[in-house]
Parts: sequence; structure tokens; C-alpha cells
Amino acid sequence: MIVTFLPAAGASRRMEGRDKLLEPVDGRPLLRRAAERALAAGLGPVLVGLRPGDAARRGALHGLGARIVEVPGAAAGLSATLRAGATAALAEIRGAAAAGPDGLLVLLPDMPDIETADLLALARTFRAEGGTAVRATTADGRPGLPVLFPAPLLRNFDALTGDRGAAALLAGASVTNLALPGNRARTDLDTPEDWARWRAAPGSSSA
Repeated sequence: MIVTFLPAAGASRRMEGRDKLLEPVDGRPLLRRAAERALAAGLGPVLVGLRPGDAARRGALHGLGARIVEVPGAAAGLSATLRAGATAALAEIRGAAAAGPDGLLVLLPDMPDIETADLLALARTFRAEGGTAVRATTADGRPGLPVLFPAPLLRNFDALTGDRGAAALLAGASVTNLALPGNRARTDLDTPEDWARWRAAPGSSSA
């Protein structure tokens, strides 16, 4: 089983009062759009980490099949959300009897250029490589996201601290890099300036 996790418990502190995950893209909130793409891949359960009481982001997911994972310690940084996601993913994996290797696909919801086809490509590579970690890169090979972590690595998420991701957990592990087109594996939108540049770029989705 492959569980997809969207860590969406951050506070958008760099957005000058706006919520980056509720910014409209293709006529709907960015968070909803990311969850829809994950669900369309059909890889397995889709989990979304949210702060308790975050009615706006929860509302953006209304009617979808994604399951909410509440992150009471979200203020401590991204690591708290990733720990919660890994715990929830392990529970899903243990409760299933799926064929093939088990893993957790971490998809940051503020990366608007990641498509369903990219998630499917990561999953195909993961299975073809027998369940080793798979990391998306840019077309020129720079490491980025999403990353598909094999189930045995999920126990190591407990060691994550602060406002850092899980890239350090790949050190010493067998990792297959998968190049995605252009810069999409590193394009995230954290500030109003990021949004303005992205919306002005040729071929970007309309608001």
C-alpha cells in the first residue's frame, strides 16, 4: 500500500496575512487541488495533516475522500506534522493486506506544478525498484519533492525535530532519483512574490 500525506498544518507566516493553501488555482483552493490530484492517482489512502480547529482548510477539503490527521503540536514546525503523518500512515499500512511494497508519499500541497502523472510515476518507480525510496528531482537533477519513503523508514520520523523536512532520513538509504519536467520538483509558493512570479509565468494555471 502507498499512503499519500499532505502536510498542511503550517501557518503561512510569510504570506502577509493570506493563507497560501487557500489561494485560488484553477478556480479552487490550492489545498483542495493538491488533494484532488493525490486522490486521482488512486494509490491508496490520502491523508492531510491540519491544525486542530482549522475550519477554513478543513472546509476546502469538504466532500473529498481525504482523511484529516490533526496535528496538535503543529506550532513546533513541519517535523511535528510529518511525525503525525508517519504514525497515521503506519496505522493504515498495518490495517491493510495490500500486495507490493508499502510506503508513504509525502506531497507538499504548496507545490502547484506537481501533477497526478508525477505521483503515478513515483509509485511505478517505487514498485519497480522493490520498495526503495524514490525522490523527485528537477529535469537537471537537483533533489526536490515529492518523496516516497519505504515503510521501514517511517519509524525514523519520530527523530525529526523543528521546522525541517525528512530529507535527512534518506542519508545512508538506497534512493532512486526520478527526474520530473522542468523545475516542478522544487517550485513551491511561500510568499506573495512567489505567487506573483508563478502566476505570471507562461503556462501557469489561472487564479
